[in-house]
Amino acid sequence: MKKTIGKFLDGLIFSNSLYVNYKRMWPFIKPYWFRACLGVALAVPVGALDSVVALFLKPYTDDVLVGKNATFAAYIPLMIISFVLVQSILNYTVKYMTTWVGNKITLDVRKKLFAKLLSMDTAYFDGHDSGHVMMRYNSDADTACNGLINNLRLVISKVFSSLSLVCVLFYNSWQLTVIAVGAVLVAFVPIYIVRRKMEELVRGTVQVGSVAMKAYNEAFNGNRTIAAYNLQKDERSMFDNLMERVFNLNMGIVKHTGWLSPLMHFIISLGLAFVIWQSSSLIVKGVITSGNFTSFVAALLLLYTPLKTVGDDYVDIKKALLAIDRIFEIFAIQPRITEPADAHTLRGVKKEIKFENVSFSYKEGVPVLKNINLTVPVGSTLALVGNSGGGKSTVVNLLPRFYDVQQGCVRFDGQDVRGLTLSSLRDQIAVVFQDNFLFSGTIRENILIGRKGASEADLQAAVKNAHLEDFIASLDKGLDTELGERGLTLSGGQRQRVAIARAFIRNAPVVVLDEATSALDNKSEAIVQKALDNLMKNRTVFVIAHRLSTVINADKIVVLNGGEIVEQGTHEELLKLENGAYRALYNAQFKKA
Repeated sequence: MKKTIGKFLDGLIFSNSLYVNYKRMWPFIKPYWFRACLGVALAVPVGALDSVVALFLKPYTDDVLVGKNATFAAYIPLMIISFVLVQSILNYTVKYMTTWVGNKITLDVRKKLFAKLLSMDTAYFDGHDSGHVMMRYNSDADTACNGLINNLRLVISKVFSSLSLVCVLFYNSWQLTVIAVGAVLVAFVPIYIVRRKMEELVRGTVQVGSVAMKAYNEAFNGNRTIAAYNLQKDERSMFDNLMERVFNLNMGIVKHTGWLSPLMHFIISLGLAFVIWQSSSLIVKGVITSGNFTSFVAALLLLYTPLKTVGDDYVDIKKALLAIDRIFEIFAIQPRITEPADAHTLRGVKKEIKFENVSFSYKEGVPVLKNINLTVPVGSTLALVGNSGGGKSTVVNLLPRFYDVQQGCVRFDGQDVRGLTLSSLRDQIAVVFQDNFLFSGTIRENILIGRKGASEADLQAAVKNAHLEDFIASLDKGLDTELGERGLTLSGGQRQRVAIARAFIRNAPVVVLDEATSALDNKSEAIVQKALDNLMKNRTVFVIAHRLSTVINADKIVVLNGGEIVEQGTHEELLKLENGAYRALYNAQFKKA
């Protein structure tokens, strides 16, 4: 029965039925089902009591206005006031309960969406911008959940209001009711006509909304670049064009729905006119009384009033239903990087790390790595050098499984990384990036991200080894100094050393240094390099560097060009190769023949 009703509503108004969406949302509603059901149940009398005033107008007209019954005249206003007071109290209770449930469901959906966001692999973030993430993971939850509960409350209330009012209509005159209900059914035809176009327009507004959010993020994060290159006019022009698209889409919605309410009002008015015309004949013939007519018209006006604005309500309902669709599209996404049910726990790295016939591409048909074979003994340092775009960062990104290989495998002590638990694999690796992300919070909190629960002695050792002692001592609050968003109050060298301290406290056996000093000036690089030298002691290290002076002492240097290993060996061995790629890079940097 429920499915039949859902399919009927689907075909009449919606592109995806209310039944299906409420069924999908049930796991979120279930913890609060009692309040939700109570709120919905109370919406029944709230709607049904709409007919009380119209119902009492019949005896009031017949017995008071026509029959001159003064005693009865005193009771009817009191009864109407009592019923309306009860309805008002119930209406407040329903609104409070449904709002409470709606906000609770919104919180739970947002929590699950955020957990889903954290489970996404790196490739997902490569393909989606910040505006998309904010719109899909934050705004949609509020639109869907509050819209879900509020629309359910309104639908239940209006349905039972309509049913009770239709009963009043039938009670007074079945002949007039046929005319009135017929006008209502005709009034719903325009909604069916525009429903497909409305879905397209609402989806368009959501997409443009995500682009607008991205523009705000870029204006905030790129404010220095915008100022330095005098890009204000260009950015403003871009945003103005975007707002014009928003305007056009919104006007498109008005264009396709703005006429619904006036048209429905006109159709309903025609129905009312026919009712009045027909009622005159019925009153003259004595089929209905004056009280029947007054009560009927009052019930009819109460029934028609909410229908006049159904076009506006339809847009809100459509947005809520589409938001639910988008939320469950996200829930249905399966991250590419997963671990098998029988995944093993990696407990340290004791022998070696191997790349066996590894090939990889970000886009199908565009290889980034081709048949890479490398063996890195524990405790050794491997340096990756070569031209930009050669695949150096991709190699190290495969270690913690930011991406998975298409061919071959990466092994830690003979174990394929795809058969290990992600947490145990990543616990063995500390990464220092070129541009390290610092979170809002204190310096202490940012360092302890490396290992929760580390002792104060470990923290101080990490600070010392990262050469942060003097800097920390110069701050009034020391390690408890607030960094602000992304740590932009620190210099590049200071941010790098905080990141190195984070890597130190992690105490992982494998360290990845991805261009860790390339963005620093000479003075900052010298300090950071000392910190890195401390970090590299007694660990297996992967170093990516453009500055060859930082990799001269590596146990093995691998030259990657075009995704292939073209040379490998020690610094001295590679310099001896005539017309060698490494030798050419070295000579270019140090201006030697």
